[in-house]
Amino acid sequence: MGITKSDLFNTEQNELATMAKVLGHPARIAILDYLVKTNVCINGHLVEELGLAQATISQHLKELKSAGLIKGTIEGKAMCYCINPEVWAAFKNTLEGFFNQFDENSCC
Repeated sequence: MGITKSDLFNTEQNELATMAKVLGHPARIAILDYLVKTNVCINGHLVEELGLAQATISQHLKELKSAGLIKGTIEGKAMCYCINPEVWAAFKNTLEGFFNQFDENSCC
């Protein structure tokens, strides 16, 4: 979405769209799924788990970290990633609020 078009929408709509875009790749969903299940991850484990190249994993991790859904720390030569609980909870609440707006009896 071009920068000139995003001003047509409110802040909440733009934020939700940005987060949805981050979740719009199956590799990122797989990474998040793995992090949720393991509760901690060294980058190399993801390469073994997902079967993707290190560079590909790193790019997806960069996108997820940029969105704030994950955070990482350096452990020696490796990066350790985990879910960012504050952003995760905020995104969950935003999605729930968005989906809860629908009234099943209000449409054709």
